[in-house]
Amino acid sequence: MSDLAITPLDDLTALAVRGADVGAFLQGQLSQDMEMLGERGAMLAGLHNPQGRCLALLRLFHLGSDQILLVLPAELATRVRQHLNRYVLRARVKLVDASGSWRIYGLAGPDAEAAATTRLHLQLDPTGMRQLILAPRGEPLPQGHLSARAEWRVEDIEAGMPEVLERTSGEFIAQMLNLDALGAVSFDKGCYTGQEIIARAHFRGQVKRRMQLFHSDSETPLLPGERIVLGDGRRAQVVLAEGIAEGGQEFLAVTTLPGTGDAAEAGGAGEEPATARLPSLQMPLPYALPA
Repeated sequence: MSDLAITPLDDLTALAVRGADVGAFLQGQLSQDMEMLGERGAMLAGLHNPQGRCLALLRLFHLGSDQILLVLPAELATRVRQHLNRYVLRARVKLVDASGSWRIYGLAGPDAEAAATTRLHLQLDPTGMRQLILAPRGEPLPQGHLSARAEWRVEDIEAGMPEVLERTSGEFIAQMLNLDALGAVSFDKGCYTGQEIIARAHFRGQVKRRMQLFHSDSETPLLPGERIVLGDGRRAQVVLAEGIAEGGQEFLAVTTLPGTGDAAEAGGAGEEPATARLPSLQMPLPYALPA
């Protein structure tokens, strides 16, 4: 029997970027080096505004020299499409809703890597036991058991994998979401929208607030973008949160790193006041943060 968990990710959608200039166009818009996509097949990348704030976290899939698929939360699809269309100008590029053609789901378990090899996939952990799959709508699912969307979200949180949603779009620069630690930012490519701010933070070592992992026994659901006070008094802004079977919840939140300045700063772009102090315990991320 296949040791494989399958999670439908129906809250994600696909945008197709097509045309002779697709590579050059996205090279000027995304934080990732698009020249590497053909070799790798799939990558993470950030889409940022001119102030360096992340508008969306995109999963890129290479279909050919003239077509790239962007996977992102469905609630951001219209905003991202409109944003990119403003930069098309004379480029031979067209953005098309591809949600009717593609199914998006996650695979987890010892058999995930083998099941992913015959499909468009993005490996989400070093072991290969978590894979994001992009498959034609008519293609049957691999053999395995269905898993709840909430379980996949908990795995994302424990992996330190952010998501940018409508409530947090434009709130954080790339480094606040650890996109540099996740390999979603290239510091060797040319200019792209928001590059100056992101590069300055990187080369001058000015990143004092980063996304970190926490557990809370509180059963009150946390919302993306919500401002809270952590158990140790630091102010933070929630990126992603989900309840766990053992009780309470795990969440990712942007807050100050120890010994890097004012613990009262939350790091987001908004000005909403924080809620009451939330009993919470910081947990280690599975990857190292850049010094």
